[in-house]
Formats: sequence, structure tokens, C-alpha cells
Amino acid sequence: MRLRPFAALSAVAVTALLLTGCGSSDTAAPTPTGSAAADLCDAAAKPGEASDSVKVDGTVGSPSTATFSTPLEPKELQVTVLDEGDGPAVEAGEFVSYAMTAYSAEDGKELATIGYEPGQFLPSQLSPDTVLGQVFGCGHVGKRVVAAFPASDTAQAEVYVLDLLGTVPTAAWGEPQAAPAGFPTVELAENGAPKITIPEGEEPPTQTEVATIKKGDGYTVQKGDYALIQYTGVRWSNGETFDSTWDKGSPIAYPTTNYVQGFQKALEGQTVGSQVLVVIPPAEGYGEGKINEADLKGETIVFVVDILGAQTPAAAPAQ
Repeated sequence: MRLRPFAALSAVAVTALLLTGCGSSDTAAPTPTGSAAADLCDAAAKPGEASDSVKVDGTVGSPSTATFSTPLEPKELQVTVLDEGDGPAVEAGEFVSYAMTAYSAEDGKELATIGYEPGQFLPSQLSPDTVLGQVFGCGHVGKRVVAAFPASDTAQAEVYVLDLLGTVPTAAWGEPQAAPAGFPTVELAENGAPKITIPEGEEPPTQTEVATIKKGDGYTVQKGDYALIQYTGVRWSNGETFDSTWDKGSPIAYPTTNYVQGFQKALEGQTVGSQVLVVIPPAEGYGEGKINEADLKGETIVFVVDILGAQTPAAAPAQ
């Protein structure tokens, strides 16, 4: 059974579609075309006869029960607001957490309930150009809506009840922890971007070393989970940055198993909200060899990683 793009069809679709709101395979979140709250308000889909006809029981933040006369046959996306929410206002470009229950518009049967438990959905970026932005529009945390989708070439008509649960920072928010002696030092800019300093006169370790320097209290990342992260990586040999999501302007999300072994060790077993400092020797990085400027072979590499969200592939409904 196919669900709408933002409802997570599979592990791969979850990451790409939640963050982009379209069929792209790029997991980087989009840059919204507008950042003012008015843009989200203008993007919000209007209510209609189909969405207005849905009766919903249950409170925001918990699974809903929806009833309606079947079949519903909306000709365009319709969205009826059930609760405006009383939390902080949301803006385009922010990452949010949300949850939903989906129903068949043809017979009213429940198709899936997802997002109400940790590890079921990655945070997603609100944008006027995405389905999620058009469903939630502007408003406040705690908003609940009914969305009635028309049938398409790839999906039946469906009814969703969606809850806007909260906003998610783009930097780790856990409790600061002291790094062990001999580790690189980390200074954070106002926006959370790290500056990493390699300790003078110290030889790099021969095994991967991991230190949690902020301890989050969220879901624990498991092997193979998709993790939404920010990171900065520097060379041990000269302290120069070779890659950073902070420079690129957006977090990314991939399975933990997509990374080199040392980076994988820095993610798995950590909790969402944590910031991790990891030192990776060549054997668990990019391989042994002569250090040069063209690649990272032979280089001990150091990362600071902020874990912003995670999703287990097992949470995706069956297709």
C-alpha cells in the first residue's frame, strides 16, 4: 500500500522525501524560497468539503481515530485545521517533528500510524515548496490538521490526520560533558558550528576514539538507522577543515552504515541531541597511504558530529 511522499514508504524514501518533499534522492534539506512566516501561510492548502467532513477523536500528540463517509473523492489537496496549537510559532526553514495517521479515502480503513514513538520519523524542514509546508502552513506547535489528498497515478485518495509536535534545533542541545585528556578541543560559534583545535605535540591515536561532549536524552541510534546530523571534519596533521555541513548550510541524513567505520562508531549507540567528538585513524577512515592534499588517505581525521534526529528503517510502513 503506497502512502503519500512524506509518510515514509521505505527507508530510502523516508529520508529523501521527508527532507525534500519530492522524489529526489538527495538527502540534503532544501533551501526554502522564502523565510517569512507569510510564505508558509500563503502556501497552506485550503479546506474543502472532503476535509471538513472528517470527524477526529483523540488529542494532539497521540494517535487519532478518524471517521468519514466513504468514498471521499477530493479533486485537489484539502486541509482543515482541527487545532491551531498553542506552542511556539513555526517559520519556513525550521526543522520540525510531526506524526500522523493515514486512512484510505475509499473505505476509511487505517493505513498507518507513525511518528508518535521515538525513532519513527526524521525531523523535516518546513518550506512553502514542500507537501509538509502546504499541509501545516504557518501556525504553532501543537497544530492538528486533516488533509484529504486526491488520487494520483501512483496513489489512491487518502486522508491524513497530522500533528505538528515540535521544532528541532540544528545544533546538539544535550548536557555538556568533558572530553578526555589528549583529545582535540572544541569551541562553538553562536549558531553551534564547531571549531576544532588539534593538541600540539600529541601523536594521533592508533584506534578510533569517541567522546560524547554533549549528552542528549533522545532516541538511541541503532546500526542502519538514518541519522540527521551536522558535522565538521578536520585533518589531524594540520587542523584544516576538509568538510562541514555548517559550510554547506544544511544537515544531512544517511544510514549509519553508509559512512566509514570510525564515523559509524561515532553514531551508533549515541542518543539524539548528543554532540560527539571522534578521532579516526586511517585504518577505520580512508585507508593507509601517504598523506597528501588530494584525498584523505593516510590521514587521521577528527569530526564533531551533532545528532539531530534518527529513524529506524523498521518504522516505515510496508509498501
